[in-house]
Amino acid sequence: MTAPLTPPPPPHRQPPHDAWQVPPAGGVAYEQDGPGMKTEVREAAVITVAVALTGLLLGVLWWWLAPHVPLIADDSAVYLKDTEGEQAIGVDGTFTLLALAFGAVSALVVFLVRRRGGVPLVVALAVGGFLGSLIAWRIGVWLGPTQNVVAHAKAVGKGVTFSAPLKLGAKGALLAWTVAALVVHLGLTALFGPRDPDPYQSPYTGGPSAPPAA
Repeated sequence: MTAPLTPPPPPHRQPPHDAWQVPPAGGVAYEQDGPGMKTEVREAAVITVAVALTGLLLGVLWWWLAPHVPLIADDSAVYLKDTEGEQAIGVDGTFTLLALAFGAVSALVVFLVRRRGGVPLVVALAVGGFLGSLIAWRIGVWLGPTQNVVAHAKAVGKGVTFSAPLKLGAKGALLAWTVAALVVHLGLTALFGPRDPDPYQSPYTGGPSAPPAA
């Protein structure tokens, strides 16, 4: 009488590849952090130029919205018609408020286009904002009344009120765009930017795992 034949063992099969598969040696695998430095520098150059060119719009708005400083002339000199007026302060204030708004909007647009951030992008916002302010300043002065006050006074005649040249007295306003852009972009990145993965995150439980033994 012979023993019953035992069935051969089932062939060894590889476990299916799913979310519970053991991660490769060395811990959790990470993706490349960012598009690369060369790509970031190219993007930063484009952002710098684009932000700076929007200074043209800021210059036009400043010239259009800034209050006029009234002057009047007699036979010997040119005077402020309203010596206690605050039009000159309003000119600087208008430029500052517009620059702050442009800085906030440019930071928001850049963040929506590229959320990851990076040093080149932050530098592009800062440099582009400052160049945009310089362009806006010069465009506003160019669009405004002539800088030759004496010739302007002679052209309008004695005792006739005319507008003073558009002038930015507070040169610190040229930094308003840069400061607003950096602050807003930093805040948006801190609140809504991508987070770096936790190196001690367990791939199975979702909680922190113990650091490897020495």
